[in-house]
Amino acid sequence: MRSPHLYFLFFAFCLLARTGVAAEYTANPGPFTVGTLDQTWHDASRNRDVPVRIYFPKSANAAAPGKFPVIIFSHGLGGSREGYAYLGEHWASCGYVVVHPQHHGSDKNVMRGFRPLKALRDAAANPANAVDRPLDISFVIDRLTALDSDVSFPLHGELDLAHLGVAGHSFGAFTTMAVAGAHFPVLGDEHTYLDPRVKAAIAMSTPTTQDNDEAFDDVKIPVFHMTGTKDESPDRRRERESDPVVGNTSAEQRLRPFRHTRHAPAYLLVFEGGDHMVFSGRLTESRPSDGEFQARILSGSTAFWDAWLKDDKDARHWLDQGGFSAALGGLGTFEISSPRTTPAS
Repeated sequence: MRSPHLYFLFFAFCLLARTGVAAEYTANPGPFTVGTLDQTWHDASRNRDVPVRIYFPKSANAAAPGKFPVIIFSHGLGGSREGYAYLGEHWASCGYVVVHPQHHGSDKNVMRGFRPLKALRDAAANPANAVDRPLDISFVIDRLTALDSDVSFPLHGELDLAHLGVAGHSFGAFTTMAVAGAHFPVLGDEHTYLDPRVKAAIAMSTPTTQDNDEAFDDVKIPVFHMTGTKDESPDRRRERESDPVVGNTSAEQRLRPFRHTRHAPAYLLVFEGGDHMVFSGRLTESRPSDGEFQARILSGSTAFWDAWLKDDKDARHWLDQGGFSAALGGLGTFEISSPRTTPAS
C-alpha cells in the first residue's frame, strides 16, 4: 500500500502547478529584448521641455505587435533620464514600456556650477520644482496618449495606457505620491496633483513631513513603498527638523506614507542596513549588499506590476502569500496593509 504521504505530496505538487504558486520572481531578465528611444517633448502650456528615455520590449511578432502596460519613472534630485537604467531595462524585458522623464530644475544640470551641493539643496527647497514634477508626469501621460495613435511614433499602437503605473526614487517618490493623491504642504491646499489615469505606484525613499492619515486619504491605488533602516537623506542635518520639500528625511519618517494609507492596498519593503543610494546606485564603488538589494527590488517590483497592471493572480499570490518574503530572507522585512476604511465617494 502506498504511503499517504506520497498522495499528499502528489496533491500538493498538482495544486502548485495549477495555481502557479510555485512560480518565482527573480532578477533575471524577462523574455523580451529591450530597445531604447530618446526624445524631447515640449509642454507648450508651461513652455517647458521634458526629455525622456523610453525602454520598450521588442515584440516577438513585429507584424502584429502587442500592447504593453506603461510605467513612468521619476528620478531623484540631481538625476536624469539616463539614470536608474537597471529598472527600465528589467521592466521592459518583462513586457512594459518604461518612460524616464528628466525634470528640469532638479536634474543633473543644477550641479554644473562651482558649488554643486548647495545647488542641489537650493533645488530641493525650491517649491517650483515640487510643482513642476507632478505636472511633468501628467504631461508625459498626455503626450503618450497622443503619440499612441500617431503612425510616425515608433511605438504607436503598442501602449496600453489603461494599465499605467508611476514609480520614483526620493524626489521622484515625492512626485509619485503626489500624482497618486498624497497632499504635501509645499503643493498647497488649493490644488491636487492626483492623476486618475495612474493605476498603481512604487515609491522608493519617500520624503515627507506629513504624519497624519488625512495627508494620504486620497491615495486610492496600490502603492509599494521601499526604504531601508539607514535610508536617511544623504545630506541630512539633524539640527533642523525638516526642509521645505526634500532633503532632511530620517529613515523612520520614510515609513509614514505606508503607515497612514487607509483607503488602498499598501506594501512596505524595508532593507536591513539599506541606505538611500541602494535604489539609485552610487557614484563611488558599490557596497557588497547593493547587488542583493537591487535583485529584490527587481523581483518584488516586477511581481507588483504584474499583479496590479496585468491582473496576474499568480503574481499577487506570490506577493501576498509569502513568496516575496521568502525570497527576501534576512535582507529585510515585508509588510502588507489592506484598506482600513471605505473611502468616501
